[in-house]
Order: sequence, then structure tokens, then C-alpha cells
Amino acid sequence: MPRHFREEVMFEPFDRKVDRRNFLKISGMLGVGVAATTVMPVSEALAFDKGLHKVTRTKNTMGTLVAITVMHPSVDQADAAIEKAYAEMERVTRLLDRFDSASPVAALNRDGKIDGMPEEMAQVLTAANYYHRISGGTFDVTVKPVVDLYQETYRKTGKVPATKAIEEAVALVDGGMLQLDVQDGKLMQRRSARLMKPGMGVTLDGIAKGYVIDAGAKALEQENIAHALINAGGDIRAIGGKGSDRAWTVAVRHPDKDIAYADKIRMQNGAVATSGNYEIYFDKERLYHHIVKPTDGMSPHELASASVWAKDVTTADALSTTVFVMGSHKGTQFIETLPDCEALVISRINKKTATKGWKSAA
Repeated sequence: MPRHFREEVMFEPFDRKVDRRNFLKISGMLGVGVAATTVMPVSEALAFDKGLHKVTRTKNTMGTLVAITVMHPSVDQADAAIEKAYAEMERVTRLLDRFDSASPVAALNRDGKIDGMPEEMAQVLTAANYYHRISGGTFDVTVKPVVDLYQETYRKTGKVPATKAIEEAVALVDGGMLQLDVQDGKLMQRRSARLMKPGMGVTLDGIAKGYVIDAGAKALEQENIAHALINAGGDIRAIGGKGSDRAWTVAVRHPDKDIAYADKIRMQNGAVATSGNYEIYFDKERLYHHIVKPTDGMSPHELASASVWAKDVTTADALSTTVFVMGSHKGTQFIETLPDCEALVISRINKKTATKGWKSAA
């Protein structure tokens, strides 16, 4: 039986490199030994708990394997809700794909401004600005020039970009120069955004996947689904446990693929997301990968992975990226200051550090 259908869910942080490939469209830049696989949609329905049926469907979307499990008295209603969740996730993905020339994100990057952007994009950019502010600039969606530089340079030469080229790209990174039409923390009706420096651009790969998963969860809740779990390539969103006050058990996979898992946690409601140096990397040593520091354009070297538990995947996604850049000590201290958030980090030398409230399953 595929592991996505087990009661214990393996939460694996994108170790297969292919997980974000289609979402980010960074073709040819995924490191050594990448193997793409085609996974057909899979469904399962089982009688489970006091009149509830466990209905699971798995398919490829967002460039990763997404499994949605619903506990519901009606198999037909559960399956219909899952279909609506997939449709919503795919709709929102199209809006946030900067590589689609017809998307509003591509329009912002092309023109340096956008008016009347979709509400979904406005919400993601507003959240990005918030995490940029509270992280002291560590989380920054305007790193696109640096990411693009690495992508193009490695594609053409297989080498690290020249220092001067990196410095020029970093000069275009400034989340404070992404201006939104906001008043009192809320977007105005015009929903406009401006990149205030020519050559700037945004890449939402540090937050958009979480938002898409949350959109799928919202679609399930709108169909009156009270018990569900979404596992999108290792990013997890839990709704209401498995029924009868039973939590989902989630195994956090270790960044070393030869180690079964780093920890286990139990979840009824909430989310977990992980950022790691094995998601998309450019060299065998993984010293240069898709996560870069906005201050100097270099990849952080201390950590192998950073997992964050939060109320939703948007938050967990943004904060896991932030913690990865900050490092073990500063990152866990930062999470300690935030309500309803916990973190587990694993260093490159396999040292695990967790916030005080991170609770492993007994």
C-alpha cells in the first residue's frame, strides 16, 4: 500500500528535487541524479471510524505529489470535495506562476507595477511584506534577480556567478521597495503593487506553495469537510484530526534520505512546512541552492533543513524559509517570539535543535 495512504503520514521535505520543479520551472538546474516520475491519480476509500470512511486521492499538481485524505460518512461527498480542492489549488497555482506570461505575477515582474491584481495574489504579497517586516528583512520575495542569475549562470557555465554579477543582482533586492496599496494593514480596493526600482522582480516560491495548499484546505471546509489531511510533497495541512478526537501522526523525514525520519508529531489542526538545501541545488556539495540570503546573495550553509509548525501552511512555508536563512540559534529564537509557532532545525552535521514548544509524539 502506498505510504500516502497509511495512518502515519511521512512528512518529507522535498528531498526528491523534482517536487517544486514544475512550480518553479527551474529546468536543468536540479542537481545530480534527478529522476522525474509520472504518477497517475490514485484513489482509496475504506470504512474507518464510527461511520466515517477514509477517502484518499493522490495526484500530481504544483509539480509535486499531493495526497488529500478526507474522513466523511459519504464516500461520494468526500470524493467530490477532494475534486474541488484539487481544482482550487490548480486555479490558484496558475495565478501565482511567474513563468506563465499571462499570470498577474509575470505582469508585475514585466511592467514593474500592477493594478487590480487578483485577491489571491494581493493576499500573498501582503503576507510576504508582513514576514519581511517581522523578520528584519530576512524573508524577501524580491530575490528573483539573484535566483535568476544562479539559474542562468549554472545553465550556461556550470559555475558560480562572478562576485560582481552577484553584487549587481543583490543591489536589486529590497522587499521594502515592493509597495502595496495598503492602509491600516489592509489592501485598498484598487489592489495595486509597485516595484520601485527598475530591474526588480518577485519570486513567490518561499510562500506561494503554502498559500495554494491553504486554498485547497479552504475548499474542503467550504464543502463541510471536518476531518482532512493534505500532504503536498511534505508540506502538511491538517483539519480536525481523524475523527473522535484522534490526531494525525506525521513523521518528519530526515534530510538525509538514508535516515527514516527526524521526528514524529501529532496534529489535529494546523500545518507543517520544511525548507532544505536538498530541494533544488546547483552543486554536489549543496553549498549553492535555491534559498539565498537577501543581504549577499549567497546560500546559507549551517542548516540542512528547517521545519515550522504553524496555524496554516502560508505561515509555515514563509517561516521555514526565514529560519533556514537565519540559522539554528537566531531562527529558533525568532520563532519563540511568535504565537502558535514552533520549529525543528537540523544542521549539516546532523545536530537537531527545537523550540521549547515543539512536541514530539510519544
